[in-house]
Amino acid sequence: MPDAPVQIEPERYELTAPPAYRFAVDRRDFIGLLGGGLLIAFSAGAQESGRRGRGQALPADLDAWLHIAEDGAVTICTGKTEVGQNIRTSLSQAAAEELHCPIAAIKLVMADTALVPYDMGTFGSRTTPTMAPQVRRAAATAREALLDLAAEKLQVDRAKLSIADGKIAGAGAAPMGFGELTKGQKISKTIARDVSVARPLGQSASKLEARDIVTGNHKYTPDLTRPGMLHGRVLRPPAFGATLANFEAPDASSLSGVTVVHEKNFVGVAAPTAQTAADALSKLKAEWKREPVPPGAASGPGLYEYLKQTASPGERDIQGSVEDGMAAADIKLQGAYTVAYIAHAPLEPRAALAEWDDGKLTVWTGTQVPFGVRSELASAFGVAEDRVRVIVPDTGSAYGGKHSGECAVEAARLAKSAGKPVKLVWTREEEFTWSYFRPAGLIEISSGVRHDGAVTAWECHNYNSGGSGLLSKYDFAGQRNTFHPAKSPLRQGSYRGLAATANHFAREVHMDELARAVKMDPLEFRLKNVKDERLRAVLQAAADRFGWGPGKSKAEGIGIAGGFEKGGYIATCAQVAVENSRIRILRVVEAFDCGAVVNPDQLKNQIQGAISMAIGGALFEQIRFGDGQVLNPRFSQYRVPRFSDMPEIEVVLVDRPDLPSAGAGETPIVGLAPAVSNAIFHLNGTRLRSLPMAL
Repeated sequence: MPDAPVQIEPERYELTAPPAYRFAVDRRDFIGLLGGGLLIAFSAGAQESGRRGRGQALPADLDAWLHIAEDGAVTICTGKTEVGQNIRTSLSQAAAEELHCPIAAIKLVMADTALVPYDMGTFGSRTTPTMAPQVRRAAATAREALLDLAAEKLQVDRAKLSIADGKIAGAGAAPMGFGELTKGQKISKTIARDVSVARPLGQSASKLEARDIVTGNHKYTPDLTRPGMLHGRVLRPPAFGATLANFEAPDASSLSGVTVVHEKNFVGVAAPTAQTAADALSKLKAEWKREPVPPGAASGPGLYEYLKQTASPGERDIQGSVEDGMAAADIKLQGAYTVAYIAHAPLEPRAALAEWDDGKLTVWTGTQVPFGVRSELASAFGVAEDRVRVIVPDTGSAYGGKHSGECAVEAARLAKSAGKPVKLVWTREEEFTWSYFRPAGLIEISSGVRHDGAVTAWECHNYNSGGSGLLSKYDFAGQRNTFHPAKSPLRQGSYRGLAATANHFAREVHMDELARAVKMDPLEFRLKNVKDERLRAVLQAAADRFGWGPGKSKAEGIGIAGGFEKGGYIATCAQVAVENSRIRILRVVEAFDCGAVVNPDQLKNQIQGAISMAIGGALFEQIRFGDGQVLNPRFSQYRVPRFSDMPEIEVVLVDRPDLPSAGAGETPIVGLAPAVSNAIFHLNGTRLRSLPMAL
């Protein structure tokens, strides 16, 4: 059975076992409190491309820290957050490989704004290509410093020393642990840009803390408590855009022990138990002013015309002449493809625990952007950022859905009024309704192709869903791609893979339609129109493992799709059947090239997870809404993949040790939907151009 909720002690949180430290911890104080030893600090260039706009400068400096304590424990600080993607293991593995020490000797202090260097956030599949190399440089500098220190201490030639298993040996001396070398010394080093780092070894490492996770002993924000803590609930409006017109708090005698907070449009309660808070919330009475909902701003066929009508001209990317390409085409084709709004549906809904102490605020919350949430909190309460501390426990998934800090602000507002710590955990209905969604979108494509299969013209317009993945690696003679931002009726934001899922769906289904128009095999057609060797390689690798070919039975449809996103190349083959008017995915083979493979097992897990998640968006996930309300705000009404939906999944890793590693958290999700749509057409001639697909 899982343990009872853990009571957290902020002065001990996430550290190996340091003495207590002050709230606003200077990093030098932090290292000193860890017991002396070797400190590595470095400044690096920008680390995140994230959501920045064109031309926006990236942060100039990023300080990263590595500390070796007297007992040999290695502490690494990073602003990255663990949201289930297992970067705790991969970053620890990167440090251990450079230091030649056991991975168990590495301790990560993650996403604590009082202790770790500034980080824009954990998104965009950027941890592996940006943070992992920085950790490697820090660890490599530490390794070289330790060798220098050992040579000096032993008075021997440094070249005669070796480092392995967390110890330095050679020249006839007994092996010395890292802690023995750093004991009593505080040596500061600056990382050199040219420090020698190893390529990833490409060896699997077991997931750290896996036993606690699968047994329920791992602690997340909803598990945490503080002395005297209250539980919060917030009064929500009846519809999007509604504002509070009138509120009257009930008689205090009916709310014994409950704090009611009313500030402008915000109303909430804090109570000794979660049930008492829920009961108190039900007694609040409020009148709301609702704004009229524009025609078409509801789920259904009219939504996509509404998005197109409210869209801006957008920015175009033009290569070659579309007009000349159309003139050279033997066949011209047009297609419209749509994707619905879908929810992130994380296992852990938004949660925050806030505590004020002498005008300083500490918030524990699940977020992908701890420093961004710190800024939100500082702005909301008019305090300096150095008086706000955000700590991110490991978080029960996010998928791009936890970039904002509204729950943290709400918990802090309740805690400030109540004068006690307050924990606020959103209900599932709140998570489905008041968080943001993956954007819906309409993608229209016009194309031209010669009888020999060469695509001569390609014009694509994406309305609302986004520009990520809009440009392809196919060699079209003339192409024009435009993303048109639109007026979304729902709050929308990042989702795993961003708009690449929508754009790959439209492009890869349309490519299949072109292949059929010229009577070419879909794989042969793609290979004819792409020169990029990495894309060709994954297409061929997936097809070979799948057994692609004309001999496949028509009783079960087969489809293929390829793509490129965030530095990774993907190809997906799918085999489907229709059983009792229900689409059944039988088998999926996915080949992925993300450069040098760091941890094969972890990478396969990421790919399998992405495929599993993609099944929902492909087949049945969609937010239904109307009159300013979400109509399916619970799991009993919102269909996510189940065990019975899972196909046989085979993963082909196309390792490129000669290339830098790219992230793998997002790109593998983009190929499933178009491959399935193409397989359905192969099966019965039905062309499905909308997500989710329904027969």
